[in-house]
Amino acid sequence: MDFIFIIGPSAVGKTTLAKGLYQHYNGVYIEQNMIPEFIIPEDVPDIGIYEEQLCWENVLIQLRFFHEKGLKNIVALDFDDIRTRELPIEFKGYDFITIKLVSSDPDQIKRQMEHRNENEGGLFVPDYVERANSVIIGRALLPNEVMIDVAGKTKEEVLNEVINVIDNFHPLKEYDYKLDDEHNYLSWVQSRGLV
Repeated sequence: MDFIFIIGPSAVGKTTLAKGLYQHYNGVYIEQNMIPEFIIPEDVPDIGIYEEQLCWENVLIQLRFFHEKGLKNIVALDFDDIRTRELPIEFKGYDFITIKLVSSDPDQIKRQMEHRNENEGGLFVPDYVERANSVIIGRALLPNEVMIDVAGKTKEEVLNEVINVIDNFHPLKEYDYKLDDEHNYLSWVQSRGLV
């Protein structure tokens, strides 16, 4: 596989899965928040849009760089949910899969968020995570996207299920796809009005 994208609500297990896939496939691991720190110019009209756009473009450059160097199984995650709809456009013609992690048990991801908050810190918005999970579940699958329900499963079970899916997946390289409606997605950029 060229690229393995992982999306889903906060605390659903994206990072744990991504690290497991990275080790299993001996690939590359990229999180959007790995980009260098930068100062936003004072004259920027919308700081959120500017920051997210810069981060997204940086991730795209990194992904293509590693692919051009011949590396495979490039695992990427933690980009803004609205960017998910662009993946079938940006990576048409490549062997890629998007793993959409969700939970049919919203209380499970709330518990995982609470556990993470108490032990590792990080984002803690239980009400938002339930809404995010619901929006992501409700959205139609995009080209080369597979939904995995993590409810009631251990991280090892999720990892093994995803490996099995990837190993048996035949990605489409050609398909008809128009950019999906942005209102089917969420965004951490408040000015987009998609929260």
